[in-house]
Amino acid sequence: MAAPAERRSEWPLVMSGLVAMTGLVVLTFYNWRNGVLIFAGGVLFAALLRLSLSDSAAGLLRVRGRMFDISLLLGVGAAIAILGLIVPN
Repeated sequence: MAAPAERRSEWPLVMSGLVAMTGLVVLTFYNWRNGVLIFAGGVLFAALLRLSLSDSAAGLLRVRGRMFDISLLLGVGAAIAILGLIVPN
């Protein structure tokens, strides 16, 4: 079993994952565009958390270097949001 400090360090991934899962639920059962935008918000929230937290506090959001993680998450989040806005119904 993981130590309490290890479990506590995964809250950034859990929080951004919950936002993304909320987007997937909204996308599936309600309005697809709102769901896609909420999902993109979850990815952008992960980028914000990776930007503001140290390497040890970021937990599993830390994959590569800090700038690589931030730029990848910002790029993917922005691309999803832009596609969600420009794709017609």
